[in-house]
This record gives sequence, structure tokens and C-alpha cells, in this order.
Amino acid sequence: MRNGLIIGLFSLLGFVASTAAVASNTAAAGPVTHDFTLDNGLRVLLREDHRAPVAVSMLWYKVGSYDEAPGETGLAHLLEHMMFRGTEKLPPGDFSRLVARFGGEDNAFTSYDFTAYFQKVEVSRLPLMLELEADRMRNLTISDEDFVRERDVVMEERRQRTDDNPSALAWEKYTAVTRPGSGYASPVIGWREELQNLAPQQARVWYNTWYVPSNATLVIAGDITRDEIEPLVRKFFGKVKGADAPPRQAPRLAYPPGERSVVIEAPVQVSSLYISYNVPTLATHPKDFYALTMLAGVLDGGYSARIESDLVRGQKVLAGGGASYDGMSRADGLLTLSATPANGVSLETAELALEAELEKLRTTKPSAAEMARVRAGVLSGRVFGMDSLFGQAMELGQLVTLGIDWRMGDQFAEQLAKVTPEDVQRVAQQWLISQRRSIGHVIAPAPDKSAAALEKK
Repeated sequence: MRNGLIIGLFSLLGFVASTAAVASNTAAAGPVTHDFTLDNGLRVLLREDHRAPVAVSMLWYKVGSYDEAPGETGLAHLLEHMMFRGTEKLPPGDFSRLVARFGGEDNAFTSYDFTAYFQKVEVSRLPLMLELEADRMRNLTISDEDFVRERDVVMEERRQRTDDNPSALAWEKYTAVTRPGSGYASPVIGWREELQNLAPQQARVWYNTWYVPSNATLVIAGDITRDEIEPLVRKFFGKVKGADAPPRQAPRLAYPPGERSVVIEAPVQVSSLYISYNVPTLATHPKDFYALTMLAGVLDGGYSARIESDLVRGQKVLAGGGASYDGMSRADGLLTLSATPANGVSLETAELALEAELEKLRTTKPSAAEMARVRAGVLSGRVFGMDSLFGQAMELGQLVTLGIDWRMGDQFAEQLAKVTPEDVQRVAQQWLISQRRSIGHVIAPAPDKSAAALEKK
């Protein structure tokens, strides 16, 4: 994002908490969704929600940092910044100034798998938003001077958010080993050495290659109808010349990469531990996605979850801990356990305690009470998501961009209800194995004895 935030991976928890339960067109109640494609290849999803006279417009491109070539890390995100630097018709900065002038908000985000741009506006301003977005889809100007200026902005963003943040820097180093040999091994913002060497022509090539209608999906949610909006979409986006985007690898789960272990020294105040497993996603193994969702909730789904009740309050080996499942990506997902050992407890002991909790899941089915608690928590998040136009647009755009039928949102509650304790035990046995595990110990650097001796003198 231009304010320094990058949405790098919409984790499963974000997917659950922020997205709405999408009703199908034939449902008796709930929002209606229209799906059509222009002649130039642009796919369009229109979600009707007439509760307030507002709308969210989002343009998703099927390209992210995962698609960067070696030596070009950070390019996808840097081009996101350049998209606000003006077109042949619009001076730099005027895009956002026009949105704000009419009471709207706009921003963008880059992830491993996609890049998206959005505006939130009063519905009568939607035609202007479509005109502006269609203009920069094909008429962006990338001057050498603007590129260098934005590259410096991103470099400063990286310094503030990663390089000067010990925990963030440690996490970046750790995630580099969790999905080796793929685009997920590099940070979305890019490695500093590569980012500072990016050139304007690389951004121009990236833009001309990937920012084409056939590689994009326009999602609009709000107080709209198809009869009102489709003519506007065709008027503005139908003029954009079509072109074929490069082929992208279909969603797939990589072969087990083997166990990896790393010790990371960082100027942290407290040591910490990460354990991750390369697991399936909704795009690769839909049935296992729902079972892994439940598994993560059994471990970390509130005060009664196992990590909190058994390891923090029970055995008191952890000062804090949790589990998360990132199941929304084109390739490997990650199920990650994190922990801060209690005072006097070693990282090795904390690691053994977490592994013991996983072994319980492999050997013993979760109880009916646990399953009911987790399911209720997950579904309540979706109910709250119904109030958010942005959440609805996020779900539609993310699913389609990852190659998943957007109607999968309709089935979330139904599929979650089908998960049995046996399913949770099965995925624990099948996927939480040593050949899919990475372990990270984050520790403070050892004291410099020579420096201490000099200070005494």
C-alpha cells in the first residue's frame, strides 16, 4: 500500500474474519452476484447490496511478487506505487486527489499472488472511478525521475517496517526457508540489495506484460444493478485493447521439501519459536482446507483452545503462543505455530511442548465440544463479514484471482459443517510430518565479550 502497508498474505484468519457468506444468484435471500466477461478478456463481477448508497470498486491483477524473476524482487509492489504517478491524461497524484475530492477513499495492495486497486465511494461517483481505473490500466506513464523517487519511498518503507524492526526482520528470514525454491521465499517488498537496483524499464516491461484486461478481474460491490453498471464498464474498459498475458502456473502443492531448521540472531528482547508445515490450500485440496481450518482452531481458537489452556495456563511452559493457517494461495499454504517461552523455559522445551500438542491431534480425535466451539467461532466471523462491502469484494476478487470458483463462498458453512473429528486427525497425520516442517529459533545475539572487556578498561 502507498501508506507503507503491504498485504502479503491474506491468512486464513483474515479470510474468515473479513469475508461475507456469499449467496448464490438463485438464493431466496442475500446479495445477487453477476459474472460476465468483456470481449477484451476483462472479467467482471457485480455484487448487489442495497443497504446503503455506497460502492466498492476493486481491480485485481493476476500477478504478484511470486511471479518476479530472480533479481527483481520488489518489482510488483514498486509498480503498484507507480500506478499513482499519473497517466497520459492525469498528472501525478491527481487520481487520489479526485477520489478524495468527492468524499471517497482509495488505495492498493500487493501480495505474493495478486495486486489490487480499490476505491470506496458514494455510488453516484462510481462512473468517475471506472473511468480513472480504465485510464491507468493502459495509459500509465513511468518516467525515470518518478521511478527513482518511488523506489526511494519503498526503500524507506522497507527500512521502517522491516530493517529497523527486529521481529519483522526475523520473520522475514524465517519465511525464506518455509517454502524454498518458490516466489514465496522472498519478501513481497523485496530484498534490499535487489530493490535498490531496480530500473524504470523493468517496471515498464512488467506493466505492459501483466496489466492487460485478460489478466484482470473487476469487482464492484454495493448499491448497484447490472443494468446500471454493465454499460459503464463496457464504455470505459471496453476501449482497452486486449492482449494475452503470460501463462501462470496452475495451483499446486509442492513436493515435501524436507525438514529445515534455522537459528536467527536478532536484537530481540525475548526469544521466540516458529514451527511451520507446508500444507494444502483451498486451491489445491478443498476438502483438506476445511479440515485444516478446524485443526488450527482447535489449537488456537480462543481462551479454551489447546495452546492457551494446556501450554500457557496449564503447564505454564509458554508465556504466549498461537497457531494460524494460511490456506489462500496458489501453491503451498502454511500452518504455523508460534510461541514465546515462559520465563526460565528454553526454546527446545517449548518446541517439544508444541510438538506434543500436535502428536495428540495425530493420535486422538478432537472432542465434539471442541469441534462445536471452533465451528461457531469461524462462522461468527463470517456473519460479521456480511456487514462489509469491502469484505465481500475482497472474497470475490481473491477467489477468482487464485483460480477458485467464487461460488465456493456460498459453500463455506456447509463444507465446514461436514468436517468430522476423523478428518482433523487425518490431516494432522497426513500433512503435519517432519518432511514438511520448518523450525525457527529467534534469539538475541550473544554478548560481545571483547567489547565488554574494553568497556571495563
